[in-house]
Amino acid sequence: MSEKSTKHQQSLKIPKPILITAKLLELTSSKLAMKFASKLFTSPMKYKIPKREVEMDRNSIQESLILEKIGKEIVVYHYGESDKKVLLVHGWSGRGTQLVKIADEMLKMGYSTISFDAPAHGKASGKTSNMTEFIAAILEMQEKFGPFEFAIGHSLGGMTIMNAIKRGLKVKKAVIVGSGDIVEDIMDDFIEKLGMNIAISKKMKASFEKKIGETIESYSAYIAAREVTVPVLVIHDNDDDDVPVKAAYNIHENLENGELFITNGLGHRKVLGDAKVIKKIVAFLN
Repeated sequence: MSEKSTKHQQSLKIPKPILITAKLLELTSSKLAMKFASKLFTSPMKYKIPKREVEMDRNSIQESLILEKIGKEIVVYHYGESDKKVLLVHGWSGRGTQLVKIADEMLKMGYSTISFDAPAHGKASGKTSNMTEFIAAILEMQEKFGPFEFAIGHSLGGMTIMNAIKRGLKVKKAVIVGSGDIVEDIMDDFIEKLGMNIAISKKMKASFEKKIGETIESYSAYIAAREVTVPVLVIHDNDDDDVPVKAAYNIHENLENGELFITNGLGHRKVLGDAKVIKKIVAFLN
């Protein structure tokens, strides 16, 4: 998809100078305001790797890969030594080691994991990215490193997995955690947090659709869900401030073979390391 669904998933504490710039541009030129918002929407933040991920980072075999179709770099992490592989997909502003607790559990189950830093994320080069590039990364990784038994994704990674299955990713089961859903809602929410008029979101949407030659709506997770026939576990926390829990219910309703698991008090990120969540994932994959 396009840069659309990408940026949504940070708890946006937008610096004041950016908010002021957004407002000034909006008063000056709606076209400049749209370009400014689009650039922000497609520019992930890079964070220092947290201690909990250091061991996975150290024990992974890592390689740089230039994606043939889009000419952008990703960094691939091979973790564990089994021929049975699980694909892990991080969210916006995430890293290939972000699902470390889940990865460690997969190793205990006898699988190895393959994950990646998407373009402009983690150790990968670049400044901007979007969901179409996440999808391109998954489909090329399937060609080079697949097949994968399962795919597990967080936030934008969940949306990406749904769209990648729709476009040819072959897995036996999938797990999506804190996944976004309707791309237009994500864009509207982003523009609202910038303090800009919703009309800017509509201009941004039109610009993205012109670039990708498809509707933004076609990348919404609930639409992809209608074409996914493999079992999918949809996990979401009631107290997720980044992605509303209604996304999980809407995705689940559109799945032919879905299971819904709703948690409380974990928010958007703690859900990835929660013991009950990991136990549920293991039971589902078994």
